[in-house]
Amino acid sequence: MKILGFAVGPLQANAYLAICEETRRCALVDPGAEAERLLAAAANQGAQIDSILLTHAHLDHIGGVAAAKRETGVPIYLHTADAELYRAAPIQARGFGLQLEEQPEPDRELEDGQILEVGEGKLEVRHTPGHSPGHVCLVGDGFALVGDCVFAGSIGRTDLPGGDYRTLMDSINEKLLTLPDETTLYSGHGPETTVGRERRTNPFLTGVF
Repeated sequence: MKILGFAVGPLQANAYLAICEETRRCALVDPGAEAERLLAAAANQGAQIDSILLTHAHLDHIGGVAAAKRETGVPIYLHTADAELYRAAPIQARGFGLQLEEQPEPDRELEDGQILEVGEGKLEVRHTPGHSPGHVCLVGDGFALVGDCVFAGSIGRTDLPGGDYRTLMDSINEKLLTLPDETTLYSGHGPETTVGRERRTNPFLTGVF
């Protein structure tokens, strides 16, 4: 599966296209803004978007959902534990001096252990709360789309509503660090990294903090 990342919106969150190279079917992951740009990128790849997958419901990761839904009509997937955050996102946006339109209701639920098909590729849903109650990571063959769970050299915030530091650390240790060291991690902000690199050098995971 081919993963293309795009830093979008004023908070520069990473949106991703997960494209099955055999069938050109595609999942749009965390369209935080600039939906038109993301859809154009998919078209340039000859890819057909079949779903909108949300790792979590913070405003910088869902701001382009409504526009993407209008243009594609594809189902939106979200873990139910983030439903309240999802609906409250326009209010959250105002607190940051931003505007966000009301989001369309999610069409389908994400659940721990669920397998999503993207063409001939598969993504395993792993519930990874801590940054938000319904945060999930999407694990494919040799990679994982990890949202704001872990970053290159850091971890997700836990001071926002529904966040919890101990829960986040448990999620990282149990659901991500159990992956092979060579697994590429595509985070919600910043550059990609690997499980092994974070295990060895991330100060939050090595006990420096």
